[in-house]
Amino acid sequence: MATSQRTSEPVNPVHQDEIWKAHVKAEKDSAKAWPKKWGFLTEVYKEYERESKKLKEKVKVKLPHHLSARPPTPPEKHIHVSPSPPVPRTTQGFIGWRSAHPHLQLEKHSTMHHGRRSFVKELGWPLDACS
Repeated sequence: MATSQRTSEPVNPVHQDEIWKAHVKAEKDSAKAWPKKWGFLTEVYKEYERESKKLKEKVKVKLPHHLSARPPTPPEKHIHVSPSPPVPRTTQGFIGWRSAHPHLQLEKHSTMHHGRRSFVKELGWPLDACS
């Protein structure tokens, strides 16, 4: 049940409970009345789905061979996973236990280097230009 925003006035829990019961009753009544008032929308939607399926079947165009999609390549062809080294006994040893072995590292070709660049230096401004 919701509590009153004003804490200076006393809260009547019986009154709050009656308000809650009225809200629940209104929800149940509206749920019962909905099919009578708006139930036609479900039939219209089902009819729309049937018509759209029919139109999709009619519009299907066979693509030329050179534009058709190829079957996906299995990942095993490109990804090779080596067996893991033995699992460490402690949680401290868990940190970087696979990356310690060069054949299991993620960077296969070369390491990534990201140099630090300064926007101010690129523009040729003095270093104290931006404060």
